[in-house]
Amino acid sequence: MAADPNREPPGRAFVSRLRRNADGRPHFVICGADSLVYTVAEELANAGHRIRLTLVVPSTLRGDVPDLANLRGVRIIRADRLDERTFRSAGLAGAAALGLVMPDDVVNLHAALCAQAVEPDLRLVIRMFNTGLGYGVRRLFADCAVLSDAAMAAPAFVAASLGEVTPTHLRVAGRTLYVARRGEVSPDRLVCALTAADGAGRIDVLPADPPPAAQQPTDLVLAEASGRSAAPVVDAQRRIRARRRRRPVRVVGRALRAALSRKLGVAVLVTLIITVVSGAVLVHADPVDGFWQSIYVTLLTVVGSSDVEVQRNEVAQAAQLVLTIAGLALLPLVTAAVVEGMVNARLELNSGRVAAQYEDHVVVVGLGSVGTRVLRQLNDLGVDVVAIDRRADARGSKAAQQLGVPFIVGDAAREETLRAASIATSRALVVVSTDDVTNLQAALNARAVRPDLRVVLRLFDDDFAQRVQTAFNIDISRSVSRLAAPTFAAAMLEREVLATIPVDRHALLVAAVRVFAGSPLDGLTLSQADRPLSARVIGLSAAGSEWVDWAPDHRRVLAAGDRIMIVARRAGLRALVEQASPPPGLAEEPGA
Repeated sequence: MAADPNREPPGRAFVSRLRRNADGRPHFVICGADSLVYTVAEELANAGHRIRLTLVVPSTLRGDVPDLANLRGVRIIRADRLDERTFRSAGLAGAAALGLVMPDDVVNLHAALCAQAVEPDLRLVIRMFNTGLGYGVRRLFADCAVLSDAAMAAPAFVAASLGEVTPTHLRVAGRTLYVARRGEVSPDRLVCALTAADGAGRIDVLPADPPPAAQQPTDLVLAEASGRSAAPVVDAQRRIRARRRRRPVRVVGRALRAALSRKLGVAVLVTLIITVVSGAVLVHADPVDGFWQSIYVTLLTVVGSSDVEVQRNEVAQAAQLVLTIAGLALLPLVTAAVVEGMVNARLELNSGRVAAQYEDHVVVVGLGSVGTRVLRQLNDLGVDVVAIDRRADARGSKAAQQLGVPFIVGDAAREETLRAASIATSRALVVVSTDDVTNLQAALNARAVRPDLRVVLRLFDDDFAQRVQTAFNIDISRSVSRLAAPTFAAAMLEREVLATIPVDRHALLVAAVRVFAGSPLDGLTLSQADRPLSARVIGLSAAGSEWVDWAPDHRRVLAAGDRIMIVARRAGLRALVEQASPPPGLAEEPGA
């Protein structure tokens, strides 16, 4: 989702109809507390528009947030609470749009409600981690875009892990789409044609669906990824059991290694050595008749059944004393070793944590918002995944269980945890936890195990990410805020761009266009929104519903509030948004 230097600045055609202040410039307000507030502000400030920009940030920011003073011409207000008083001091009354990018869903929702009290006629762009809550929030406000930076960044991490230059996978309304050759996709998975060869050496972009006789296997199409996501959980578990049956020796060996704790094993071994040496000294210092008698005396002494015998010599008494003390330590250690070994072996065999049978898989570290989406999209694409998180109750733990993905609870910064995930036989490591130190250490440890491993690393500081990529020869170091900022900026300028698909020399935009009451598109059929070579309709969400119809009837009459999912060129998106917008001065109907 990197910015195209040749693209038209987002929203150029729409700034003219945004509400302006006395100085003739539309006013935008952004509220945030992490690096996303900086990257969105930078995107808007450098977009080439004549706008006024105000940032509302807390008095203390995260250490990875760049210096806000680098943003020229931007007004900065420090406030630890987003309420009506704060918004009035920020000049929200009369503003064109408000971006709420705080890293807390509830804070953003509360701020949106307060902002509506100050300026009811306001476009809201709200950051939400919980997509279910986001769907409900969108219906609360007349003009609102709810975005997830994690959902925007995940395709870039997926593409990087698979060795692709650009992100060609995107997840929209629970559906993962990807770019493929027509010959590699079954007709029932086809969403839209992206390119078509005319036979004379010319390539058409976003063509009308050609007749079967004219279709070329090399044409690019947008297709739906099914992978393993549609299979029931029992099928995923059956596949895991089948892999184990094919490699029983490796699985059993893995379980035995898991059963042996290193520290506990060393303690037991040291105690046994003390027992053997002391027993030998005791038997030598106080000879008994026969080998059995030697074992008998030693073991009874170990378990604490020895009597005080003052007639023995000093060496025998010392050996007996050491044996008795060693026995007191040995019995609990043996009991703990047996219990821990049984528990660990059972977990390894039954919970799907055994990853030794995997090869050419992707290891995902961190099952937070970004990691969970990366895991789901890789699974949709049919790629084997092994997940790691230090918390058993991580956000994506249930998703891993439902999809039959092996889930290792441990610290990815430790080499033994990475080895447990079969890092040596993996195709890539994707490190997307929320701790920069853990992420970098995991990446370096993985490279120590396998120097040629593809590593995709998430870092919060974009400048740090670029320097790490160069200094440590990491394949891809990315900042989620940098990946998501263009879409947030576009949404504030009244565009809802979901993803960018590079095709040949073109950048195709996947977007959702809302139909407003009184617009030229209101009352027309869906077929009139579909424009070959410019904008292709791929889905429709009816007014008041979040469900997307991926095979809509093109004869359907559009109504206010409908959202059209399209793949378009920049000019095609601009033309369709203008067609879906009401004429200047015409108010939107209530409830639209």
